[in-house]
Amino acid sequence: MKGGEGQREARAQHGCELVHCRLLVRNRCCCLGPWEENHQQGEEHVHPACIILEPDVLMSCSPEANLPDHVGGGDNAGNFLDENWNGIGERKVQRKEKETERRSIMGAGGRMAEKEREKQELLGRTGAGTAFQRSPMDKPPFTLGQIKMAIPPHCFQRSLVKSSSYLVHDLVIVAALLYAALVWIPALPGMLQLGAWPLYWVAQGCIMFGVWVIAHECGHHAFSDYPLLDDIVGLVLHSWLLVPYFSWKHSHRRHYSNTGSLERDEVFVPRPKEALPWYTPYIHDNPVVHVVLIVVQLTLGWYMYLPLNTWGRPYPRFACHFDPYSPIYNDRERAQIFISDVGVLAVSFFAMLKLVSTFGFWWVVRVYGVPLMIVNAWLVLVTYLHHTHPALPHYDSTEWDWLRGALATMDRDYGILNRVFHNITDTHILHHLFSNIPHYHAMEATKAIKPILGEYYQLDATPLAKATWREAKECLYIEREDSKGIFWYSNKF
Repeated sequence: MKGGEGQREARAQHGCELVHCRLLVRNRCCCLGPWEENHQQGEEHVHPACIILEPDVLMSCSPEANLPDHVGGGDNAGNFLDENWNGIGERKVQRKEKETERRSIMGAGGRMAEKEREKQELLGRTGAGTAFQRSPMDKPPFTLGQIKMAIPPHCFQRSLVKSSSYLVHDLVIVAALLYAALVWIPALPGMLQLGAWPLYWVAQGCIMFGVWVIAHECGHHAFSDYPLLDDIVGLVLHSWLLVPYFSWKHSHRRHYSNTGSLERDEVFVPRPKEALPWYTPYIHDNPVVHVVLIVVQLTLGWYMYLPLNTWGRPYPRFACHFDPYSPIYNDRERAQIFISDVGVLAVSFFAMLKLVSTFGFWWVVRVYGVPLMIVNAWLVLVTYLHHTHPALPHYDSTEWDWLRGALATMDRDYGILNRVFHNITDTHILHHLFSNIPHYHAMEATKAIKPILGEYYQLDATPLAKATWREAKECLYIEREDSKGIFWYSNKF
């Protein structure tokens, strides 16, 4: 077998979505993504889909292979690999021994289950001002490979037919709601129309956010086994929702590569106390201020993030998701940013202008504009609540590693909306660990990894409005509580 074919086979077996994954070291799979890009951008990470494979499916490679400097550079690269893949087994590990190891790990996680349940009950009961049981500060006693061993293999299988069925299901509901808005609501008496339109906006906005989630899965190569098809479907759907598909895909991938890192995370990066405006201590406890900030964030946040990178990672120069030469992107991604811009322009300027000229501006606002604002509000809120919680740590470069960062997220319970949003809400920790698992396998996979994660699994069932208010009030800035590079949210002045 030729080297390239062997490496493609290896990537196919472990589900890596990066076509440039090609570095095989000491018969281990080291997926650092396109390493030239990592050198250009300074991004150093291990891709979440990669674990140790059976060595006989990988091509042999000299131990002195060219390995990019990783986690501080040079010798630390080998140490990092040894840390993250220690204990998976040697070349000739037998299936029976691996199953024994898996059962041992499951048993260890089970011993933490009672403490985990107590913690989740505490999180579900707490309100503003209540102390939280924080995530463990120690490095996890398990590896990414051990987590993956607990997941049934079929959970990593993508079905074009099944993924398409969910998309068609959502689009049929969108079409039915649109029909109701065009035919039924105008036929209602005036007062009933005033109540019917808000119902349409909320329902349509929620279903359209479900479509947004499926388009987002295309960006993670979780829709089908065909990357080109995934990109075409994602481009069409996200352009319809006025999202620059490739721009979002690449910056979002960097968020997943650097979650929890104070220096490198891409979105909702918390600020230290000294970086807050001077007037914060005088207004931080004012409920009116909190209401205004929440409303601004939900209504304008997405429109401020895309063109201005508001609430995003600081860059040395102006960063914009529509600019192909933005520092967010590298040279190989710039052509795709142009394509994303064309997709958004085609919808916003040509399709929308045609509809406005035919039906009128306020017709477009009622039928499309308001539901789209609800989609964007859900996007901001869901992302915010996943990564903002008093129990979640953030790390500086002295403490951060990929696995700790991926676990520094919070699953949330949105009730019936969990299904409407394709479980992106209550399986987000799994999604950060294995972003190429399709949403229809996410619940099963989450249940499988809970015994492994134990106390490192975080779920907060606090009602949505209460959780939003609490996080906005209590998570104002971050501070370290000892000499370590671990930071926690606070609101004390």
